[in-house]
Amino acid sequence: MKDKEFKQITLQIQIDEQTAQGIYSNMVVAQHSPSEFILDFIFINPGQPAAKVRSRIILSPEHAKRLSKVLGENISHYEKQFGEIKMFEPPKPETTNTVQ
Repeated sequence: MKDKEFKQITLQIQIDEQTAQGIYSNMVVAQHSPSEFILDFIFINPGQPAAKVRSRIILSPEHAKRLSKVLGENISHYEKQFGEIKMFEPPKPETTNTVQ
């Protein structure tokens, strides 16, 4: 049995001006079901008690895995060029136990 042969295609991707501007997000919330992954991109304005979803992307599980792979590859390339990305860990809230 022959291996599957894949035809290489050229795809022209177009983007309008507004979409090309992008949307800034400083938080993402991910959810999933058996058939899809939902990524909500959120902007949190420091000092404000509420945040707003700026964009929602819905992906099939296969495309979510492809996204994870391409992000990992790009982060690796970035860190080779610019150094390790430091992760900010917010302080954990203090808890107090009260006995009555």
